[in-house]
Amino acid sequence: MEAEKTMKKMMFALIILLLAVSGCSNAASTKEKASKKLQIVTTFYPMYYFTEKVAGDLADVELLIPNGVEPHDWEPSTKDMAKIQDADVFIYNSQYFETWTEKVLKSVKNDELKVVEASDGIELMDALETEEEDDHEHASSKDPHVWLSPVLAQQEVKTIAKALEQADPAHKEQYQQNADALNSQLVELDQLYKETIDQAKTKEFVTQHAAFGYLANQYGLTQIPIAGLSPDVEPTLRKLSELTEMTKEKNVKVIYFEEMTSAKVAKTLAKEIGAKTEVLNPLEGLTKEEQDQGLDYIGVMEKNLEALKLTIMN
Repeated sequence: MEAEKTMKKMMFALIILLLAVSGCSNAASTKEKASKKLQIVTTFYPMYYFTEKVAGDLADVELLIPNGVEPHDWEPSTKDMAKIQDADVFIYNSQYFETWTEKVLKSVKNDELKVVEASDGIELMDALETEEEDDHEHASSKDPHVWLSPVLAQQEVKTIAKALEQADPAHKEQYQQNADALNSQLVELDQLYKETIDQAKTKEFVTQHAAFGYLANQYGLTQIPIAGLSPDVEPTLRKLSELTEMTKEKNVKVIYFEEMTSAKVAKTLAKEIGAKTEVLNPLEGLTKEEQDQGLDYIGVMEKNLEALKLTIMN
């Protein structure tokens, strides 16, 4: 009898011990989950910049499309798809820019992955396509370049912040504060553009491809693109001849080009009409030179405004 009592006591003690160990294990697991940083994958530079600023030190933010790589025709590798698969949050700009997202997301087997289309809720303009692009593989029906408007960029920041708050509600207040701080900078940038462009003598500028429609629309400017939304599609000789005549008539002094794509056509047109060329960066990725200079989204946008002044102030 005594032996049976002793056995029961031992069994009870063992159960208590197992429960205690189990409790500690669960507590450790809960603690680990609570302290684990969000793993966020973003597509290209503006999405990375906005997200990193909103996340602060609360998340690990990864850039999928490397800086210096032209993103229009980029597609993810198996390794890139694995990164998306393993992430907590995946952030992209638009189905009309990262055209591969729908296909990739269908193959992702992660029910907990939070997918964020940063331009969601923004009314997209119809794409300004040229005749050369009608049959282009990546022709788009909508213009996705909303991040180039400091006002619409603020909306993207809010969308990203809301998504991070939902994915990590414990830090909601911090995400809101970070988003507000970034949007304060974007408000100042918007004001700088307004004050400068309000004094413009001319409202037209000639650019390599039609990336600046939202920026132009925001401030009452008109972009005259050499190409449409696809920077790698060159105009026909007839189109180039028409542009030459038009820019001569308008006495255009500056043709803007991009550093991540070939500037051959822009420089040919500039030479033909006796104009000079300047960089107008669509911020689809930072060049090595810009990275070396420590430039970011705000800095490049300020440089873009200085470049525009060469046209609109003369």
